[in-house]
Amino acid sequence: MLKQISIKNYALIDQLETTFETGFSVLTGETGAGKSIILGALSLILGQRADQQAVKDKNKKCVIEGFFDIGRQDVQFFFDENNLDYQPDLTILRREILPNGKSRAFVNDTPVMLSQMKALADLLIDIHSQNSIILLQDTSFQLEVLDNFCGNAPELSQYRQQYRTYRDLMQQVETLRKAEEQARTEQDFYQYQYAEIEKVAPAIGEQEEIEEELGMLRHAEEIKSRLYNVGQLLEADNGMEQIFGEIITEYKPLRNYSAELNAIGERIESSRLEMMDMAAEIHKVGDRVSVDPDRAETLTERVNLIYQLQHKHKVADVESLLAVRDEYRRKMDDYNSLADKITAGEKELELMQKNLQSRAEVLSVNRKKGSSGLEAKITETITRLGMPDARLKVDITPARQLTENGCDEITFLFNANKGGILMEMGKVASGGELSRLMLAIKSLIAFKNFIPTIIFDEIDSGVSGEVAGKMATILQNMGERMQVIAITHLPQIAARGTTHYFVSKRTSGQTTQTIISRLTQQQRVTEIAKMLSDATITTAALTAAAELMDN
Repeated sequence: MLKQISIKNYALIDQLETTFETGFSVLTGETGAGKSIILGALSLILGQRADQQAVKDKNKKCVIEGFFDIGRQDVQFFFDENNLDYQPDLTILRREILPNGKSRAFVNDTPVMLSQMKALADLLIDIHSQNSIILLQDTSFQLEVLDNFCGNAPELSQYRQQYRTYRDLMQQVETLRKAEEQARTEQDFYQYQYAEIEKVAPAIGEQEEIEEELGMLRHAEEIKSRLYNVGQLLEADNGMEQIFGEIITEYKPLRNYSAELNAIGERIESSRLEMMDMAAEIHKVGDRVSVDPDRAETLTERVNLIYQLQHKHKVADVESLLAVRDEYRRKMDDYNSLADKITAGEKELELMQKNLQSRAEVLSVNRKKGSSGLEAKITETITRLGMPDARLKVDITPARQLTENGCDEITFLFNANKGGILMEMGKVASGGELSRLMLAIKSLIAFKNFIPTIIFDEIDSGVSGEVAGKMATILQNMGERMQVIAITHLPQIAARGTTHYFVSKRTSGQTTQTIISRLTQQQRVTEIAKMLSDATITTAALTAAAELMDN
């Protein structure tokens, strides 16, 4: 339950603190006094978006704190799942709006994401604002009401988890289909590019070898001529070989005179042998070199093909060109594998859909079984609220396809008049009738799914007199099982509260403050008398107020 709220620097509030009691409490005050301001501040710690414009002093931060006793609620799982300190006797939800407009959220002084704060708040408190009447006409809300009544929560949670997996897989398969379609349009291109490179079939190192051989072929005549001339110089009469022979003969006697002279002789002999070997090599190279224009043309065409492919694919060598070829091969293989993945995905989707359909039918059966009970309970309550001829029908029709809620579409049909045609609520129900319907539904849900605290913001809108008294009885009964706080302008409801809070504005100098005070028994009589009378409180009004409270 909500034990206390603290508000600093919000709207018309510099600082406000108030405690709340168990049971049924009421908040009253003149229009514009600030009741909705307090509710707006409370909504911030329930995960609503922050509006920097609501900060009173833009140079200071706004701080809203809610203090909760959660010892009776089974919510420890939330703290365990989110690695938060579990403090059942006093759990504090805090929201801060900084001067720069940024917002921060805390649970027991631990920073949390806003979504985490909202998830926790949804387990602790339910706020029915005046705008919630619009929600009553929403078919998603109507379905949620029915599922709550039928106890579908565990099965629906499992179904939705599997449905999310199914939807994710469906998106993956669709992505694969689009990729396959795109790949299909590109396959001819990939095939052509791959075949073009594969036909040339360049080998690593081949380009360098061709260029070297072409260099020899293009200068074959010059090479043969110069090699012949060099060979002549080495071997002809008076050539290098004869000269070396004469040198060796002349030098030979000197080798016996010292080791140094002998070493020089060995070097001369070695040079002569090297020169003879060079001559033999020159002959061999010369014999291999041939003037072959056809061979040169063939090699030129080959290397040009390789150059063209390199230029086309913007690479500098054969190794990179082969990498391009392999990439085209991979894309072609990927296209083939896409079809396999799609087939596998479709088979899995089919199995999942059958399982989902089965689960959805269980939900549907429960809804159809429970719908008559829901109709009866709501009809019983709204009859007590002054609509004896009202009828409510839960219309369940098959959905065109599976959704996150199953295979049903739910619409609440209503008519408050005897013999009237059942139609969608928004088309036939007045504002007062919608308020009574919402109270009937909220009271039913509250008893079915225990929420520790529920706040009604003018649930009595559009009603008065005897109906207001019956509304008060329902709220009072709800307060016996949970904490109920009602913001009201009706004395019939205000009189039934166990605790009564009064919201007012106080002007001091150039500023206006919203304040909240807890009324004593005598103050309550006076306040309810004000609600019953005009500006002047009469004795009759005081007596009537006291009688309302006694009743």
